Amino acid sequence: MVQAYKTETGNGSPQSGHTGARFRSLLGGWRGDPGIWRRGVLLAVLAVLIALLMILHARIPNRIGNLGSLGETFLPWFAVFLPVILVIGVVRRSATALIALLLPTVVWLDLFGGLVSDKSGGGGELTVATHNVNADNPDPAGTVRQVAASGADVLALQELPTGQVAAYEQALAGTYKYHSVQGTVGLWSKYPMTDTSPVDIGMGWTRAMRSTVRTPQGTVAVYVAHMPSVRVKLNAGFTANQRDGSAVALGAAIDRDEVGKVVLLGDLNGTMNDRSLNSVTSQMRSTQGAAGDGFGFTWPAAFPMARIDQIMVKDVEPVSSWTLGRTDSDHLPIAARIKL
Repeated sequence: MVQAYKTETGNGSPQSGHTGARFRSLLGGWRGDPGIWRRGVLLAVLAVLIALLMILHARIPNRIGNLGSLGETFLPWFAVFLPVILVIGVVRRSATALIALLLPTVVWLDLFGGLVSDKSGGGGELTVATHNVNADNPDPAGTVRQVAASGADVLALQELPTGQVAAYEQALAGTYKYHSVQGTVGLWSKYPMTDTSPVDIGMGWTRAMRSTVRTPQGTVAVYVAHMPSVRVKLNAGFTANQRDGSAVALGAAIDRDEVGKVVLLGDLNGTMNDRSLNSVTSQMRSTQGAAGDGFGFTWPAAFPMARIDQIMVKDVEPVSSWTLGRTDSDHLPIAARIKL
């Protein structure tokens, strides 16, 4: 009886036996087949090209259609080609393709493997959140109440239409004692805000602001920004020049800030990999990269493909970072906890 039980449910189960037999059959079919080195050369070349694009992404020029920035925006998605090459390589019995596949796999893991693991920790005194609420949001009150439920001490909103500001203010009045709306961006805080003012990012109207937030653990400068939108056009490529100029202006303002401890909340319309945001990203840390769990993609909300909404810090320590549930916006809100 014991022997019969092992045969049905143990390591010697029929299912395990069939799997092992199929694997041995596959390997047996490869032995003595000289074609395994000749087949799949094109697949091998494709694998090497993918690896080179990831390694040399900073060398792809932006002069023509901002191709470099476009590639860097979706750089993590180069991984989707790897299982395709793997499956085709196995089906075609190509040892050449499978060995070449190791190169882009190692490169991708070197670039993004650290984002896959959970780096969040405990502690921290200040919870911050940010959300592009979408100017056409049909439920402003419900959207911000959902984000405020994250426990954020400081909450930033972008894309606030003039006619809806009162709805957002009313919905958040019971949670946040202090707030300011500058143009189409706003900041709500449980702690006192001083020295609040718009930040000129060269757009002709206000889409960025700064405020000094005085928490029980210390003072921190909080910036809220909504960078200009980018588009992909057949006749013009990746149109991001206005955003790039605004990033330079924002980076200069943060660099000049006398408080020292800085938190940036906003929709930057770009990822941390995009070289055109270097004036900001070179002096600040991404909370997702330092203390997140996964890639934390935020846009588009229906099927997030890029993290263009950011929480970044300077001279403070992020301890956790996460993406919040979907609202009636086309972006996902994000939150982080930091140690001052």
